[in-house]
Amino acid sequence: MNNPVVLVVEDDTPVRNLIVTTLKTHEYKYLTAVNGAEAVMAASSHNPDVAFLDLGLPDMDGIDVIRRIRSWSNMPIIVISARSDDADKIEALDAGADDYLTKPFSVEELLARLRVTIRRLSLMGNDNNNDRSVYTNGRLTIDYSAGVALLDGEELKLTSMEYKLLCILAKNTGKVLTHTYITQNIWGRNWDNDIASLRVFMTTLRKKIEPDRDSPKYIQTHVGIGYRMMKVD
Repeated sequence: MNNPVVLVVEDDTPVRNLIVTTLKTHEYKYLTAVNGAEAVMAASSHNPDVAFLDLGLPDMDGIDVIRRIRSWSNMPIIVISARSDDADKIEALDAGADDYLTKPFSVEELLARLRVTIRRLSLMGNDNNNDRSVYTNGRLTIDYSAGVALLDGEELKLTSMEYKLLCILAKNTGKVLTHTYITQNIWGRNWDNDIASLRVFMTTLRKKIEPDRDSPKYIQTHVGIGYRMMKVD
């Protein structure tokens, strides 16, 4: 993807300036918004490739911004927030965020998350062009060519990160995938906080594909090791 456009939604001037300076230094194009209304307008008018979104905006909660954008766009949204509780992360991911970066953050991690997101967009585009098969497992179906997953014929509202995670598991049905393997394939690295993020994404994914959350059929947890997609009759 050449010269991706990044939308920066942040009302804190020093933080916004830090992000913008970082993007400018690394030759990314960017747009800025200081509140939720401007963010939604910029997203609809300019169709950016990726968004960095603060949750604590002056006019509306960032969760509402995510929901509004998700009503018409699958643009990757990376949340940047001081809210560090798992409940806050899960709420943002459930609303449609693709990644979650906790303040304070390092410039190196910010750029790494952006690079991986852009690379994932390119890979998903290649998958859509080159992989025409359909995966079926019990009531779960993945149409790789269309880039969608369905349960009982109904399309699942997955974020791009959840879809990527589901595809990795599906393409290795029956195999136990380690935390390292999964994080390397999703983020291109294996940092300590990636495993915590993986657990959060797995929680949100399971909520969407497991009919009985108390008795999961599709994704099996191997404590301390990783996860396995089970074959369902």
